[in-house]
Amino acid sequence: MNFDEWLIARLRVHGAYGGAMDGVPGRELHRALERFQASEHLDLTGYADQPTVNALRKAPSAKASALTIYEKAPELPVEPVWMREARRLIGVREVVGKGSNAVIMGWAKRLGGWVASFFKDDDIAWCGLFMAHVLGLTLPREPLPANPLGALQYNKFGRQLAVPALGAIMTFTRDGGGHVGLYVGEDKTHFHILGGNQGNSVRISRIEKDRLSDTRWPKTGEPERPGRVLLTAAGVPASSNER
Repeated sequence: MNFDEWLIARLRVHGAYGGAMDGVPGRELHRALERFQASEHLDLTGYADQPTVNALRKAPSAKASALTIYEKAPELPVEPVWMREARRLIGVREVVGKGSNAVIMGWAKRLGGWVASFFKDDDIAWCGLFMAHVLGLTLPREPLPANPLGALQYNKFGRQLAVPALGAIMTFTRDGGGHVGLYVGEDKTHFHILGGNQGNSVRISRIEKDRLSDTRWPKTGEPERPGRVLLTAAGVPASSNER
């Protein structure tokens, strides 16, 4: 059982979660966390901070004391919730040629409005759509860019970071447009980025550092853990032009 599965199970035990038991950290999980935090008189963060996890470990209605029995909990993840959702989707791939991947098309339908009307084929660049999905699903109170399909529109998203942090939103320039993905780490010459439309799929790729445009963090997300993540280049494909 991973952390999100444990979290959903404990919120269900406490009567705060009414969604599917699928381990997906979606909007109902965010709402359930706020409901539980309100009932326990905790800060309404909407994410699983340590005080919330500690409270979830108790049996429902149990008062904290020296005799209280606590359920064992997994350690708090080092990756923020939107990055955990992005990792869950690694391997999703567009259909080359005729037809489209229903999963990718579902992200556009879920966003609705003009995005659903415009995005009719996964041959359209979808790195921004992927980012809008993972952020919109896990952080329902976070405003997305007016054009969430535009990679460089994420330069206006959230707040700027001076130094990368695990899960930060990074934008990059490329010939004919831009690219957006999540910071996994870096080696001497490249950032390691988890994103969509990288080799036509969701995967981790290396992108040259001199292509970096901006580094952002959600205003409503959990606090960043400052510090660069140093990795080796071995085994991670380099990308030069994401389409």
